[in-house]
Amino acid sequence: MATNTSPTTASQFPDSIGAAALSIALIGPDERRRSAAMNALASCAGAEVRAFSSYPPAGEDLPQLIDGHYDAVLIDLDSEPEYALELVENLCANASATVMVFSERADPELLVRCMRAGAREFLSLPLATEVMEEALVRAAARRPQERPDKKASGRLLSFMGAKGGAGATMLATNFAVALAKDSGQKTLLIDLDLPLGDAALNMGITAEFSVVDALQAKDRLDARFLSQIVVKHKCGVSVLAAPGRFVQFQPTAEAIDRLLQVARQEFDNVVVDLGSKLDLMGTAAYKDANTFYLVTQSSIPELRNSNRLVQQFFASALPKLEIVINRFESRTLGVSEEHITKALTRPAQWKIPNDYASVRKMQIEATPLVLADSAITRQIRQMVKSVGGAHTAATAEKKKGFKLFG
Repeated sequence: MATNTSPTTASQFPDSIGAAALSIALIGPDERRRSAAMNALASCAGAEVRAFSSYPPAGEDLPQLIDGHYDAVLIDLDSEPEYALELVENLCANASATVMVFSERADPELLVRCMRAGAREFLSLPLATEVMEEALVRAAARRPQERPDKKASGRLLSFMGAKGGAGATMLATNFAVALAKDSGQKTLLIDLDLPLGDAALNMGITAEFSVVDALQAKDRLDARFLSQIVVKHKCGVSVLAAPGRFVQFQPTAEAIDRLLQVARQEFDNVVVDLGSKLDLMGTAAYKDANTFYLVTQSSIPELRNSNRLVQQFFASALPKLEIVINRFESRTLGVSEEHITKALTRPAQWKIPNDYASVRKMQIEATPLVLADSAITRQIRQMVKSVGGAHTAATAEKKKGFKLFG
């Protein structure tokens, strides 16, 4: 079922989101009635509204999608009354959001059924501004002061270079793009290679906000805040970029851990580019990673660094380490594969072929190279497949369905 969303917010930057702001999901398949409700809501100060032009499909875990994102849900009863009542009952039984309904019909029986299902407000069209404002005041009073955090369940996949220039950013960026496309899952790429990360540059993205905005707002960072500062690339992956200008900022481990916790609550996959920053090994990017990709090359400096990193940080089984040799050319190696394995203390799981022309084209055109076929692309897609990034009919159908976030 196709869905069109049109967010209306009080501000372009989440500084405006505070205790007074009420986040509302407006669900209405009929354009005329939806517009009437939107106009009434738009006249109410402090209301942040997102409109959806379809009912969610059956089987969608609507309460889970609502909680943490919306304080109130306003549902059009008239398009499919019986189905709308099922939504009301499901939400009222399983979500903390205030459920309100609206209708053009003054039907006493329908009113009684809505109230029995748990709806807190029954609003009749046309909606007077003062009636809408009073309903929102009551909804705000019911809103819990604090919401418990959802369990972080998204996969965390971290990339770090054994040395600057090893290719961690190129691999993290293209891995995230391929994972989003091949799995149909919500995927976020976070650039923590501060202060000079360039993952967004490789994708042709100009971001108004950056990872620094998220880290500086640690105490109020939640799903709603995060959704307003990420940029979604046309290929499907969301990006939280490094700043576009030089910013002197040293994030705390606590701030990074909070960012990754919120990101994993909202995305199926969180891919993190760490650059070659060892100071991030004390954060969740290392400690909680499902897979940690150490990117190296077959030259002596990278192999020496890799050896030290493996022995220091990966003596135990967790996090799961996979070594990636970038720019690999077996016929021109100055070091034998036997010596490479000995230096790494284990065989490398992945060998990315040297294809300077494809990488250079990506940088010039600002287009992920996995969007075209190449030897590098094929290897990266194998990496994606190994973490369960295969596309299925089920994930494709879910991707096309009604969504309240992202």
